[in-house]
Amino acid sequence: MKASFTRRRTALALGLTGAAGVAGAVVLGGALPHTGHRTPAGGPSAVSSAAVPSPGARGIGDPLMPLDGNGGYEVRHYTLDFDWRAPRTPFDASATISAAATQALSRFDLDFAGNTLHAVTVDGAPAAFVRDGDELVVTPAKPIPRGGAFTVRVAYTADPTQQRHRDDAIQDYGWMPTPDGTLIYAQPDGAKMVFPANDHPSLRARFTFRITTPPGLGAVANGRLVERVRRPDGHTRWTYDSEQPVAAQLVQMAIGRFTFVDSTGPRGLPVRDVVPGGMVDDTAAYRSLTTEHLAWLEQRLGPYPFGRYGVLVGDTDLPVALETQSLSVVPRDNLLGDRVDAERDLVHELTHHWTGDSVAVRRWSDLWLSEGHARYYERLYSDAHGGPDLESAMRAAYEQHDQWRHDDGAPAEPTGPTLFRNIRYDGSALVLYALRERVGAQTFERIERSWVTRFRGRAAGTRDFIALASEVAGHDLASFLTPWLYGAHTPPMPGHPDWRVDPVQD
Repeated sequence: MKASFTRRRTALALGLTGAAGVAGAVVLGGALPHTGHRTPAGGPSAVSSAAVPSPGARGIGDPLMPLDGNGGYEVRHYTLDFDWRAPRTPFDASATISAAATQALSRFDLDFAGNTLHAVTVDGAPAAFVRDGDELVVTPAKPIPRGGAFTVRVAYTADPTQQRHRDDAIQDYGWMPTPDGTLIYAQPDGAKMVFPANDHPSLRARFTFRITTPPGLGAVANGRLVERVRRPDGHTRWTYDSEQPVAAQLVQMAIGRFTFVDSTGPRGLPVRDVVPGGMVDDTAAYRSLTTEHLAWLEQRLGPYPFGRYGVLVGDTDLPVALETQSLSVVPRDNLLGDRVDAERDLVHELTHHWTGDSVAVRRWSDLWLSEGHARYYERLYSDAHGGPDLESAMRAAYEQHDQWRHDDGAPAEPTGPTLFRNIRYDGSALVLYALRERVGAQTFERIERSWVTRFRGRAAGTRDFIALASEVAGHDLASFLTPWLYGAHTPPMPGHPDWRVDPVQD
């Protein structure tokens, strides 16, 4: 994601550590699972007592956002039904969630904020439910056995005015109104304002979207349009299949007066841009560069990891681009100005489809791997296409690096409020640049391609990256990368003994 000074975006961690507890709930405080799948709540000891139903954990224990996600089950599939009416107008909605229990469950949580609840069922039977902050606590009519598949249906009135704000590159997130519809900006944990979810970037599931729109309006969501049915009253139901698992923060559902522009990318990849009416011609020049951008990135990172791609032109004043999976959001103004700036946005969000979407972050402190890679390749592309040269950009970042570390934490040591500050963008791209200077361009390229290949479709973290880089380079890089990622001061830049860090100002 990119916005304003970084031109990239995401969302707010709301005082999660201070949320009131539910009596008897277990908070999983250990390390997050390596691939993003959950262990039973309470750790290994829960396995031996799995026959005794107990509450699922209220979160998966990410230190920065401890209530993100939920313990005791894994979601396999979401079906979201929206009966859209008009901007800022509540409408009927439901979420049907297919899941499997990883422990015997007496109750479980869903991440769900605001909205008016009507009914919750588990396997068709009415379930008790109560709100506790941003948690929806569900008690089924009978316990769910460990390993058991179950289906939750939540009926509610969706509130498309819900937004939250954070003071970094994210700015506003949640529902983003447009003149005739809406966009979704769910990153980092805003999906819960839109639908009940198991919301952590390491957790993914397939989605089916069924969106009904009034006459004259279209709908789009992640993945492939599988059906469009016009009803006798003139309304249309649009059904999309995500095709591949999606993290909740990368979900997109947009409604508006759209033109769909189809083309073909490398190797026959389907490309569909979604453009508000009247903006097709004005944005065509920069949108048409997608095939070039795909080819350029595939040369460096290997085949594009999803079944289709496209750009959703955001008819909003929010200056934020976002890598919603298979359909990146790029604000209209970003596509109506300078070509170098437009391409930086386009390449940044496309790069995320390898690093951030396909290779997900295992915990929020690993965000530098997502944003740093997107910023690195954005700047590398810009260097070769009329923008500032990479070395100059990295030298400027080096000069500011101690100040960024002082203000917002080292690249791999963010706090909740500083998660999307510039240290996670240019400051993290600088870590990758330093690694390239240390191991050489050819070895660095092998590390990069190995990273997105080995962890494709999985969640991975900082330790994984250090281990893989060491393996590919043929020597231990932990002693080199650790100070760059965690140290209070910026290490010397390999090959550039004349580079200096500016003094820190309090």
